[in-house]
Amino acid sequence: MAEHAAAAGLYRLWRNGLLVLIFALGAWAWASGLLPTMIDLWDDIVYLARQHIMLVIISDGLAVLVGVPLGVALTRPALRRYGDIVLQVLNIGATIPTLAILALSMSLLGIGDTPAIFGLFVLTLLPIVSNTLAGIRAVPPHLIEAAHGMGMSTRQILLKVELPNAMFVIYAGIRTALAINVGTVPLAFLIGGGGLGELIFSGIALNEFGMMLAGAIPTALLAILVDFLMGQMQLWTIPRGVNPLR
Repeated sequence: MAEHAAAAGLYRLWRNGLLVLIFALGAWAWASGLLPTMIDLWDDIVYLARQHIMLVIISDGLAVLVGVPLGVALTRPALRRYGDIVLQVLNIGATIPTLAILALSMSLLGIGDTPAIFGLFVLTLLPIVSNTLAGIRAVPPHLIEAAHGMGMSTRQILLKVELPNAMFVIYAGIRTALAINVGTVPLAFLIGGGGLGELIFSGIALNEFGMMLAGAIPTALLAILVDFLMGQMQLWTIPRGVNPLR
C-alpha cells in the first residue's frame, strides 16, 4: 500500500509540474508574440509540414528499399567480402557536410524536390545499411546450424531465422535514419525542396523571431512524434522472443 501511495504521489507531482510548465510556456509564447505569429501562420505551417512529411516519407522510404536489401546482400557468401568496403565508402560519404551533399545534388539534378529527395536519401542510407549488416552478422551461428540441420534452404534460413533475429537492430537503423531525416529536411529549402525550413530561414533572413520558431518548433515536435511512433512499432511488431524491449 505504501508503494502504491508513493507512486500515486509521484504521478500527481509529475502531472502538476507538467501542467505548470505548459501554462508557463503558453504565457511566455503569448507575451513574446510567438503564439499570435503561429496563429497567423497556421495555414503556412500546415502546408509546409505536409511538404516536410512527404520529403521524409519518400527519401527514407527509398533508403529502406535500397539499404535493407543491400545490407542483406552483403551478408551473402558471394558478396560477404565486400561488406566492410561498402561500409567504409558509406562512412566516408557520411563525413561530407550535409549542405555539401545538397549542393552536389542541386548541381546534378537542378532545383526542386528531386535533388532534395536524392540528397536526403544519401544522408539516411548509412545507418540502414550498417544496422542491417550488423544485425544479420550478429545472429548466433548455432541458430543457423540448427536451421541447416532441419533441412531449411538458404532462403528459408534468411526469412525465418536471420531476418527475424536481426529485425530489432534493423529497426534501430531505420529509426536513426528517420531522426536524421526529419532534422535535415529544413535544409532542403535552400535547394528549392520546400518544407518547414522555409519558415526557419525566412525568419532568420527577416530577423523575425516568431516566424523562425513557427518553423523550428513544429520540426522538433515532428521529430519527437516520428521517434515515438517508430519506438512503438519496434516494440509491438517484433516478436517477444527476439525483442529485448518485451
